[in-house]
Amino acid sequence: MAEKRDYYEVLGVEKTASAEEIKKAYRKKAIQYHPDKNPGDKEAEEKFKEAAEAYEVLSDPQKRQRYDQFGMAGMQGAGGFSGGGMSMEDIFTHFGDIFEGAGFDLGDIGNMFMGGSRSRGPRVPRGSDLRGRVSLTLEEIATGCEKKLKVRRLIECKDCHGMGSADGTTETCPTCHGTGRVTRQQRGIFGMMQVQTECSTCNGEGRVIKNKCPKCGGQGVVREEDVITVTIPAGVSGGMQLTVPGKGNAAPRGGVPGDLLVMIEEEEHKDFVRQGSDLIYNLLLDMPTAVLGGQVQIPTLSGDVKITITPGTQPGKVLRMRGKGLPRIDQYGRRYGEGDLLINVGVYIPEKLSKDERKLIEQLQNSPNIAPGAANKKSFFQNLFGC
Repeated sequence: MAEKRDYYEVLGVEKTASAEEIKKAYRKKAIQYHPDKNPGDKEAEEKFKEAAEAYEVLSDPQKRQRYDQFGMAGMQGAGGFSGGGMSMEDIFTHFGDIFEGAGFDLGDIGNMFMGGSRSRGPRVPRGSDLRGRVSLTLEEIATGCEKKLKVRRLIECKDCHGMGSADGTTETCPTCHGTGRVTRQQRGIFGMMQVQTECSTCNGEGRVIKNKCPKCGGQGVVREEDVITVTIPAGVSGGMQLTVPGKGNAAPRGGVPGDLLVMIEEEEHKDFVRQGSDLIYNLLLDMPTAVLGGQVQIPTLSGDVKITITPGTQPGKVLRMRGKGLPRIDQYGRRYGEGDLLINVGVYIPEKLSKDERKLIEQLQNSPNIAPGAANKKSFFQNLFGC
């Protein structure tokens, strides 16, 4: 493999050249060695690519600094085209700013060196997307559900079956002759060249309608209210967007319909707070149950259940019920298990007491098992703050 020349030498500039000087030098080389100016000249084509590679590095301040410090060795794995060779289309795609303003259609410039422009078939119209929202309870998220959305959207005209023609016939566009594109000559910095644009007569479709449907005016679509059923998978979350393919606006004259994009919203739950696929429930115990233990009833998404509270349960303790949370789904929407229900235990301290209740508490106040010791204090704060 031939050793690569110094990039500054390739463009014919000094190492102190400014960004504008480098750009001008590259433009000059691009014009000199452009394949349109040198048809069939492989050497000119290689020099054209070499100049583009040099400009790709020297026009980027970070790459230029790395090149100035380490030379070609600094370009290994630097991204872009350095060291990897370039195609003509890559050059025109990445350096369109060099040719911008020179009279070229940048949409077709990738093929201009071939003496023509990109050949395309008639354009197939596509309907626009629609957006909607659904509000879900945690119960609906846990199991998945179906929701019906009422939307006003463009649907296929039933009178003309979406074709836009009253008699079902269309004609080849007389302007583009069915190609959907028109070609014009344009002078640029590389001389005369052919540029293709979308046909304005048929809007790129290649066909025109003479006898338009009176109901849709030749568009093939009419706006009506429609009810769409959306299937909601289990485990979705607020802010997630679901796509219902083909349920957006219908496209004119039998084109491809758009999609319905559905944003998920979560309703606030009276008992639970969601944390990913886990649910959090705050349980407030009375003092006797916290001290003596017992059974308490707590809610879950599938119904109430009883759990056992062990004697001496401390405030701040977290009880875990495995598999009682929400379905876990990966980035592809696949389910892989369930989250947990986390029960935060609190103890209610009464604010008002009767005389008899107060006497009972006072009798317990001096009991050796009532006052917390050092070990009790440490255990309490570990449960409450994790420290």
